[in-house]
Amino acid sequence: MNRLAALLVLSALVLPGLAVAAPGDDFAADWRAWQKRRLTTLRRPYGWLALTGLHWLKPGANRIPGLPGVFEVKDGTVTLVAALEDDWSVGGRLVTRRALASDASETPDRPLNGTRAAMVISRGGQVALRVWDSESPVRKGFKGIDTFPPDPRWAITARWEAYPRPRPVEVPSVIGTTTTELAPGRAWFKVGGKEYSLEPTQDGDSLFFVFKDATAPRETYGAGRFLDAPAPRNGTVLLDFNRAYNPPCAFTAFATCPLPLQENVLPIRIEAGEKTWGRGH
Repeated sequence: MNRLAALLVLSALVLPGLAVAAPGDDFAADWRAWQKRRLTTLRRPYGWLALTGLHWLKPGANRIPGLPGVFEVKDGTVTLVAALEDDWSVGGRLVTRRALASDASETPDRPLNGTRAAMVISRGGQVALRVWDSESPVRKGFKGIDTFPPDPRWAITARWEAYPRPRPVEVPSVIGTTTTELAPGRAWFKVGGKEYSLEPTQDGDSLFFVFKDATAPRETYGAGRFLDAPAPRNGTVLLDFNRAYNPPCAFTAFATCPLPLQENVLPIRIEAGEKTWGRGH
């Protein structure tokens, strides 16, 4: 991981026991590039800032306030039924009847209606319609996210403990449902001379951590933060907490975020990454 040469003067202040990633050319610039990509993603016309609704659907015909047409649910499949003048389109073509592939599919449908978009999501055996609006006041008024200053001391090389085989874990969510994910191992790292660990779930070839630390809820989001990490190599994994980021639920009440497992609630302060977001930012 790259690091800013000028920041090396901080090496004398490294917390006891805090393992630091190997030096590089420009740590801060690399972090700023990551942050720019992160904010660009959030600002997308149908990103999390544009989310305006989450409507749980019941069997039969469902009408969504503010949206034309009917969403019919039968045997877990949601079908959009609309008139031509309702102006629903998929892939640039107007539709009057279409069974909608949910987010459980590799290619979910996202029908468009003016500045709005919709998608069927499947959670815990239930289906819901998620709705975005590119003209959302939250998206239009977004000014960024406060962060802790980038600090190479928080780019930690952790010891990786691989399980003999990935173990299933029940991951809770903010809406009270759980999903079964696979945990391939555990990352062990030291802060202040003490060792702590986090257990990720597998995300393709990468690792996905949901954690909470003692900066929550006053400085960071109360339900925890997310962290992505590359696949372990040679028995180690890089935990760059400078890239810890807020879950979608920090921006909208219409997301269905996972919560940290109890073993991923840390008793220490991780003074790195994104802070709590508010509409004034």
